[in-house]
Amino acid sequence: MSEETKPKDHFIRDIVEADRAAGKNGGRVATRFPPEPNGYIHIGHVKSLGINFGLAADYGGTCNLRFDDTNPEKEEIEYVSSIKEDIRWLGFDWQDREYYASDYYEKLFGFAEDLIRKGQAYVCDLSAEQVTATRGTLTKPGQASPFRGRSVEENLDLFRRMRAGDFPDGSKSLRAKIDMADPNLLLRDPVMYRIRRVHHYRQGDAWCIYPTYDWAHGQCDSIEGITHSICTLEFEVHRPLYDWFLDRLGIHHPRQIEFARLYLSHTLLSKRKLLALVNEGVVEGWDDPRMPTVAAMRRRGYPPAALRRFAELVGVAKVNSIVELAFLESCVREELNRTAPRAMAVLRPLKVVLTNYPEGQFEELDCVNNPENPAAGARKVPFGRELYIEREDFLEDPPKKFFRLSPGREVRLRYAYFITCTDVVKDPATGEITEIHCTYDPATRGGDAPDHRSPKATLHWVSAAHAVPAEVRLYDTLFTKRDPSELEEGEDWKVNLNPKSLEIVPGALLEPSLREAEPESRFQFERQGYFTADRRLSRPGRPVFNRTVTLRDSWARIVKSGKADA
Repeated sequence: MSEETKPKDHFIRDIVEADRAAGKNGGRVATRFPPEPNGYIHIGHVKSLGINFGLAADYGGTCNLRFDDTNPEKEEIEYVSSIKEDIRWLGFDWQDREYYASDYYEKLFGFAEDLIRKGQAYVCDLSAEQVTATRGTLTKPGQASPFRGRSVEENLDLFRRMRAGDFPDGSKSLRAKIDMADPNLLLRDPVMYRIRRVHHYRQGDAWCIYPTYDWAHGQCDSIEGITHSICTLEFEVHRPLYDWFLDRLGIHHPRQIEFARLYLSHTLLSKRKLLALVNEGVVEGWDDPRMPTVAAMRRRGYPPAALRRFAELVGVAKVNSIVELAFLESCVREELNRTAPRAMAVLRPLKVVLTNYPEGQFEELDCVNNPENPAAGARKVPFGRELYIEREDFLEDPPKKFFRLSPGREVRLRYAYFITCTDVVKDPATGEITEIHCTYDPATRGGDAPDHRSPKATLHWVSAAHAVPAEVRLYDTLFTKRDPSELEEGEDWKVNLNPKSLEIVPGALLEPSLREAEPESRFQFERQGYFTADRRLSRPGRPVFNRTVTLRDSWARIVKSGKADA
């Protein structure tokens, strides 16, 4: 990356350093990553992970993993397992600090009783719809609940009976007693607990009342001794409520800092919408390589180092903006260019017969594994009389600027020989070209001519006798629009789905070194792009490859044109 794209210090780091310099929390830094286990984590979470774990590492502190599991209707152990697996794969380690909001249900219940005793919380019999209807608007104050004046003793009794299961679901809630005229609607007597007889994936049926996210969040941070509670911008308006709870309880008060969340072009990161794509069968699952989840990007072949680097380079800001998908692809391409071994693969094969090459003869040619890494060495690739090249690399009647193979034209075969097309064989029924005949120049072995002539095109190839059949999957963006959340009035968000986001190429042929490719192994298919053996579908001897990213780097052109968002 250039000097301009190197990561810079950011305002959160400045705040942390100022707090340390002032001696706050004894100079200690404790952060946390608090996912809700209601879906798989996505590329936006990588940014948050980098900030939280990065700050903890930089200042010798700690970063907890805490699942905010306060909504059992949408939470599953599958999501917990996937989140932990993805975080570890990305390279972050929470060591033994794995916590759950549900671990603190008893403490949260006790905190709620404290507020009731202080006259700052009450049991309300209004339904959820009535609570919403009486909250008021930005220009109109809310209406006080008729149950707001209950005594401390009555509220304690009702709250304990709520927990005991004495009342039907939704019939009562516990609300904070703040100010029904506050300009911030979140401070208008917010709900802290609601009755829901829902099985909790960890607590079972031990509870029939569940804390709201806004009630649990700040107190969980306090219980864990978090010093800096780092959130995305949408929680900025929630901060006064968190402060109110912590101040009234008189417990440790973490400092909340908000930053702009990540928005990626041609992508939606709403868990609700991603879940809809999964449930409606638009994609194969949460790890479908077209999805923006970490599991999907792993399956597609994005290296964890590239995702971390991308999140780092995007930076930390206070203003939301859209980052180009091409920038992410550029980070992936840069990492793979250094690390991925090269190989040859023909996706849409066209047979080539070298008429002057001895029948039944084969030789092994030396092919460089990675020109960016001399230590990677070379491999042997078999070569014979019959080969396959890419169908698009031949035209019988080429335009003026077509420099690849055509009748009478000489081209170079990568690491092999110069060949010249002498004849074309067609299917008499369809007129389709079925094979081409060529001659080879034995003096050009290795791709160089003693007379220093140099063809304008170099083609990749595979030996027909040794080719490994494979399925190759080519991916495009899941949405056609740069910002798929921008909709016309009444337009459904799925209208921008890309019908060509996946193309399955069943008849690809690979060089024999790829026959035993292990799932998740990454390669550059020369002239084709970077490809990864699918971690779900691919098996040694039966390879299935996903195109991870193309060779073409469009990010430089985007930056040059001035159309990139910081």
